[in-house]
Amino acid sequence: MVDAELVVSVNNNVMTLTINRPEKRNAMSVEVINNLKEALISAKVDNDVRVVVITGQGDKAFCSGADLSGGMMDQPKEQTLIDQHNARGQLAEIFNLMYELGKPTVARVNGYAMAGGFGLALACDIVIAAAHSKFGATEVNVGLWPFMISVPLSRSMPPKKALELMMTGRKVSAQEGAEIGFVNSVVEFDGLDNAVNEVTSRMASLPPAAIKLGRTMFYATLNMEPHQALGYLQTGLSLTTLTEDAREGVLAFLEKRPPNFTGS
Repeated sequence: MVDAELVVSVNNNVMTLTINRPEKRNAMSVEVINNLKEALISAKVDNDVRVVVITGQGDKAFCSGADLSGGMMDQPKEQTLIDQHNARGQLAEIFNLMYELGKPTVARVNGYAMAGGFGLALACDIVIAAAHSKFGATEVNVGLWPFMISVPLSRSMPPKKALELMMTGRKVSAQEGAEIGFVNSVVEFDGLDNAVNEVTSRMASLPPAAIKLGRTMFYATLNMEPHQALGYLQTGLSLTTLTEDAREGVLAFLEKRPPNFTGS
Protein backbone atom coordinates (compact mmCIF):
# COMPACT_ATOMS: atom_id res chain seq x y z
CA MET A 1 0.00 0.00 0.00
CA VAL A 2 1.63 3.23 -1.17
CA ASP A 3 -0.15 5.28 1.50
CA ALA A 4 0.94 3.00 4.36
CA GLU A 5 3.39 4.30 6.96
CA LEU A 6 5.75 1.48 5.95
CA VAL A 7 5.87 0.54 2.27
CA VAL A 8 7.14 -2.99 1.56
CA SER A 9 8.28 -4.07 -1.89
CA VAL A 10 10.24 -7.06 -3.24
CA ASN A 11 12.16 -6.98 -6.50
CA ASN A 12 14.92 -9.29 -7.73
CA ASN A 13 15.23 -11.03 -4.33
CA VAL A 14 15.59 -7.68 -2.50
CA MET A 15 12.96 -6.54 0.01
CA THR A 16 12.84 -2.76 0.49
CA LEU A 17 11.22 -1.31 3.61
CA THR A 18 10.45 2.40 3.18
CA ILE A 19 9.31 4.47 6.15
CA ASN A 20 6.64 6.62 4.53
CA ARG A 21 6.18 9.61 6.83
CA PRO A 22 8.13 12.39 5.08
CA GLU A 23 6.05 15.10 6.75
CA LYS A 24 7.43 13.82 10.09
CA ARG A 25 10.97 13.27 8.77
CA ASN A 26 10.07 9.58 8.69
CA ALA A 27 9.85 9.36 12.48
CA MET A 28 8.84 5.96 13.81
CA SER A 29 5.25 5.74 14.96
CA VAL A 30 3.74 2.73 16.72
CA GLU A 31 2.46 1.57 13.32
CA VAL A 32 5.90 1.87 11.72
CA ILE A 33 7.55 -0.10 14.51
CA ASN A 34 4.95 -2.86 14.42
CA ASN A 35 5.11 -3.09 10.63
CA LEU A 36 8.92 -3.16 10.64
CA LYS A 37 8.81 -6.13 13.00
CA GLU A 38 6.24 -7.95 10.85
CA ALA A 39 8.21 -7.29 7.66
CA LEU A 40 11.48 -8.54 9.16
CA ILE A 41 9.79 -11.69 10.46
CA SER A 42 8.36 -12.27 6.98
CA ALA A 43 11.73 -11.63 5.29
CA LYS A 44 13.46 -14.17 7.51
CA VAL A 45 11.31 -17.08 6.33
CA ASP A 46 10.80 -15.98 2.72
CA ASN A 47 13.29 -17.83 0.51
CA ASP A 48 12.65 -15.35 -2.29
CA VAL A 49 14.11 -12.56 -0.14
CA ARG A 50 17.91 -12.61 -0.01
CA VAL A 51 18.65 -8.99 1.00
CA VAL A 52 16.70 -6.36 2.98
CA VAL A 53 17.04 -2.61 2.39
CA ILE A 54 15.71 -0.05 4.88
CA THR A 55 15.18 3.58 3.83
CA GLY A 56 12.95 6.60 4.22
CA GLN A 57 10.65 8.37 1.78
CA GLY A 58 11.94 11.47 0.03
CA ASP A 59 15.31 13.19 0.21
CA LYS A 60 15.12 14.86 3.63
CA ALA A 61 15.27 12.04 6.15
CA PHE A 62 16.06 8.36 6.55
CA CYS A 63 14.45 8.29 9.99
CA SER A 64 14.48 10.94 12.71
CA GLY A 65 13.86 8.46 15.52
CA ALA A 66 10.74 7.92 17.59
CA ASP A 67 7.82 10.24 16.93
CA LEU A 68 7.85 12.27 20.15
CA SER A 69 4.79 14.20 18.99
CA GLY A 70 2.76 11.09 18.23
CA GLY A 71 2.37 9.52 21.65
CA MET A 72 5.49 7.35 21.61
CA MET A 73 6.51 8.74 24.99
CA ASP A 74 3.05 8.37 26.51
CA GLN A 75 1.98 5.13 28.14
CA PRO A 76 -1.69 4.27 28.82
CA LYS A 77 -2.54 4.86 32.46
CA GLU A 78 -3.98 1.36 32.79
CA GLN A 79 -0.60 -0.21 31.98
CA THR A 80 1.52 -1.55 34.82
CA LEU A 81 5.10 -0.44 35.24
CA ILE A 82 6.22 -3.80 33.82
CA ASP A 83 3.99 -3.29 30.77
CA GLN A 84 5.46 0.17 30.26
CA HIS A 85 8.98 -1.20 30.61
CA ASN A 86 8.31 -3.94 28.05
CA ALA A 87 6.77 -1.43 25.62
CA ARG A 88 10.00 0.55 25.65
CA GLY A 89 11.85 -2.49 24.32
CA GLN A 90 10.26 -2.44 20.86
CA LEU A 91 13.30 -0.93 19.18
CA ALA A 92 15.42 -3.63 20.80
CA GLU A 93 13.10 -6.22 19.23
CA ILE A 94 13.74 -4.68 15.80
CA PHE A 95 17.51 -4.72 16.33
CA ASN A 96 17.41 -8.36 17.44
CA LEU A 97 15.29 -9.30 14.42
CA MET A 98 17.83 -7.59 12.17
CA TYR A 99 20.83 -9.28 13.77
CA GLU A 100 19.10 -12.68 13.65
CA LEU A 101 17.71 -12.25 10.13
CA GLY A 102 20.27 -14.50 8.47
CA LYS A 103 20.29 -12.19 5.43
CA PRO A 104 22.26 -9.03 4.59
CA THR A 105 20.70 -5.70 5.51
CA VAL A 106 21.48 -2.38 3.86
CA ALA A 107 20.63 1.11 5.10
CA ARG A 108 19.86 3.45 2.21
CA VAL A 109 20.36 6.72 4.09
CA ASN A 110 18.70 9.57 2.22
CA GLY A 111 18.94 12.39 4.77
CA TYR A 112 18.68 12.78 8.54
CA ALA A 113 19.29 9.62 10.60
CA MET A 114 18.77 10.75 14.17
CA ALA A 115 18.32 9.07 17.56
CA GLY A 116 16.52 5.75 16.97
CA GLY A 117 16.93 6.33 13.24
CA PHE A 118 20.71 6.48 13.75
CA GLY A 119 20.50 3.15 15.53
CA LEU A 120 18.25 1.69 12.83
CA ALA A 121 20.80 2.60 10.15
CA LEU A 122 23.76 1.22 12.10
CA ALA A 123 21.94 -2.00 12.95
CA CYS A 124 22.16 -2.72 9.21
CA ASP A 125 25.20 -4.57 7.91
CA ILE A 126 26.02 -1.96 5.28
CA VAL A 127 25.32 1.78 5.35
CA ILE A 128 25.21 3.68 2.05
CA ALA A 129 24.54 7.37 2.56
CA ALA A 130 23.74 10.32 0.35
CA ALA A 131 26.33 13.06 0.79
CA HIS A 132 23.86 15.47 2.42
CA SER A 133 22.89 12.97 5.14
CA LYS A 134 23.42 13.71 8.82
CA PHE A 135 23.68 11.28 11.74
CA GLY A 136 23.26 11.93 15.44
CA ALA A 137 22.54 10.36 18.83
CA THR A 138 20.46 13.38 19.78
CA GLU A 139 18.49 11.97 22.72
CA VAL A 140 20.59 13.85 25.29
CA ASN A 141 19.38 17.13 23.80
CA VAL A 142 15.85 16.42 25.04
CA GLY A 143 16.84 15.07 28.45
CA LEU A 144 17.03 11.40 27.46
CA TRP A 145 19.87 8.95 26.80
CA PRO A 146 20.32 6.71 23.73
CA PHE A 147 20.26 3.50 25.72
CA MET A 148 19.02 1.07 23.05
CA ILE A 149 21.01 2.43 20.12
CA SER A 150 24.26 2.19 22.08
CA VAL A 151 24.47 -1.45 20.91
CA PRO A 152 24.50 -0.79 17.14
CA LEU A 153 26.65 2.31 17.68
CA SER A 154 29.32 0.53 19.70
CA ARG A 155 29.34 -2.31 17.15
CA SER A 156 29.94 0.14 14.32
CA MET A 157 32.73 2.38 15.60
CA PRO A 158 35.31 2.65 18.40
CA PRO A 159 33.47 2.62 21.74
CA LYS A 160 34.84 5.97 22.90
CA LYS A 161 33.75 7.61 19.66
CA ALA A 162 30.26 6.19 20.16
CA LEU A 163 30.25 7.48 23.74
CA GLU A 164 31.37 10.92 22.57
CA LEU A 165 28.51 11.13 20.09
CA MET A 166 26.03 9.99 22.73
CA MET A 167 27.32 12.45 25.36
CA THR A 168 27.44 15.47 23.04
CA GLY A 169 24.40 14.83 20.84
CA ARG A 170 26.22 16.47 17.95
CA LYS A 171 25.33 15.79 14.33
CA VAL A 172 27.84 14.04 12.07
CA SER A 173 28.07 14.40 8.30
CA ALA A 174 28.04 11.36 6.03
CA GLN A 175 31.68 12.03 5.19
CA GLU A 176 32.69 12.09 8.86
CA GLY A 177 30.67 8.91 9.34
CA ALA A 178 32.77 7.28 6.63
CA GLU A 179 35.96 8.51 8.31
CA ILE A 180 34.81 7.14 11.68
CA GLY A 181 33.88 3.89 9.97
CA PHE A 182 30.13 3.49 10.42
CA VAL A 183 29.28 4.57 6.86
CA ASN A 184 30.44 2.19 4.13
CA SER A 185 29.92 4.48 1.17
CA VAL A 186 29.04 8.13 0.51
CA VAL A 187 27.47 9.07 -2.82
CA GLU A 188 25.55 11.99 -4.28
CA PHE A 189 21.80 11.64 -3.80
CA ASP A 190 21.23 11.14 -7.53
CA GLY A 191 23.52 8.10 -7.41
CA LEU A 192 22.10 6.60 -4.22
CA ASP A 193 19.80 4.08 -5.87
CA ASN A 194 22.50 2.87 -8.24
CA ALA A 195 24.96 2.43 -5.37
CA VAL A 196 22.42 0.47 -3.32
CA ASN A 197 21.35 -1.64 -6.31
CA GLU A 198 24.95 -2.51 -7.12
CA VAL A 199 25.59 -3.82 -3.61
CA THR A 200 22.26 -5.60 -3.16
CA SER A 201 22.28 -7.28 -6.58
CA ARG A 202 25.78 -8.56 -5.89
CA MET A 203 24.83 -10.02 -2.50
CA ALA A 204 21.56 -11.45 -3.84
CA SER A 205 23.54 -13.41 -6.45
CA LEU A 206 25.80 -15.06 -3.86
CA PRO A 207 25.12 -18.28 -1.89
CA PRO A 208 22.40 -17.59 0.72
CA ALA A 209 23.46 -20.55 2.87
CA ALA A 210 27.05 -19.38 3.22
CA ILE A 211 26.00 -15.79 3.85
CA LYS A 212 23.49 -16.87 6.50
CA LEU A 213 26.01 -19.01 8.38
CA GLY A 214 28.87 -16.57 7.96
CA ARG A 215 26.87 -13.48 8.91
CA THR A 216 25.36 -15.21 11.95
CA MET A 217 28.76 -16.30 13.20
CA PHE A 218 30.31 -12.91 12.50
CA TYR A 219 27.92 -11.30 14.98
CA ALA A 220 28.10 -14.20 17.43
CA THR A 221 31.90 -14.00 17.68
CA LEU A 222 32.27 -10.20 17.91
CA ASN A 223 32.81 -10.24 21.66
CA MET A 224 34.34 -13.70 22.04
CA GLU A 225 37.91 -14.36 23.05
CA PRO A 226 40.01 -15.34 19.99
CA HIS A 227 40.34 -19.02 20.89
CA GLN A 228 36.59 -19.31 21.50
CA ALA A 229 35.78 -17.51 18.28
CA LEU A 230 38.09 -19.68 16.19
CA GLY A 231 36.52 -22.88 17.49
CA TYR A 232 33.06 -21.54 16.78
CA LEU A 233 34.06 -20.45 13.28
CA GLN A 234 35.60 -23.84 12.54
CA THR A 235 32.17 -25.36 13.12
CA GLY A 236 30.72 -22.84 10.70
CA LEU A 237 33.27 -23.80 8.07
CA SER A 238 32.42 -27.49 8.40
CA LEU A 239 28.67 -26.80 8.16
CA THR A 240 29.12 -24.61 5.09
CA THR A 241 31.08 -27.30 3.22
CA LEU A 242 28.06 -29.61 3.62
CA THR A 243 25.64 -27.28 1.81
CA GLU A 244 24.41 -27.75 -1.75
CA ASP A 245 25.52 -24.19 -2.50
CA ALA A 246 29.11 -25.10 -1.63
CA ARG A 247 29.01 -28.14 -3.88
CA GLU A 248 27.47 -26.08 -6.67
CA GLY A 249 30.02 -23.31 -6.26
CA VAL A 250 33.00 -25.65 -6.48
CA LEU A 251 31.49 -27.58 -9.40
CA ALA A 252 30.72 -24.38 -11.29
CA PHE A 253 34.29 -23.18 -10.71
CA LEU A 254 35.71 -26.44 -12.08
CA GLU A 255 33.32 -26.39 -15.04
CA LYS A 256 34.04 -22.70 -15.68
CA ARG A 257 30.39 -21.64 -15.60
CA PRO A 258 28.30 -19.28 -13.45
CA PRO A 259 26.99 -20.99 -10.29
CA ASN A 260 23.29 -21.37 -9.56
CA PHE A 261 22.93 -20.84 -5.83
CA THR A 262 19.61 -21.93 -4.30
CA GLY A 263 20.20 -21.40 -0.58
CA SER A 264 20.25 -25.10 0.28
